[in-house]
Amino acid sequence: MSIKRDGADIAFSKAVRHRDKVCTHCGTDQTLQCAHIYGRRQKVVRWSMDNAVALCAGCHRYFTENPIPFYDWLLETLGEGHMELLREKTRGHMKTNEALRKEIGKHYREELKKAEADESYEIISYN
Repeated sequence: MSIKRDGADIAFSKAVRHRDKVCTHCGTDQTLQCAHIYGRRQKVVRWSMDNAVALCAGCHRYFTENPIPFYDWLLETLGEGHMELLREKTRGHMKTNEALRKEIGKHYREELKKAEADESYEIISYN
């Protein structure tokens, strides 16, 4: 059963794809998707910029079907420190409701506007 995407997910995905601009694995700029490191069920990091990378559809599918090579690649690409901080974050809890998801969506839409207006602007993560 798939997890439903809402406005917060869509805005977050656009922010991640804008930040990375190309597939962080193979370098193509075609069919970019937002790939979560820890799945979207982990609400505490679902909308965290350090929990996602842009991948093309092919790389996203490959890594979804091959989690050990994905983890190895993440360690090499992001580093052990990044992965440990992310691991720590996942130990927290976050309950969401419609108002919070709307706030998250608004945050990423505003950040994306700033980033589109100024290519040197770094999108600030909601959490």
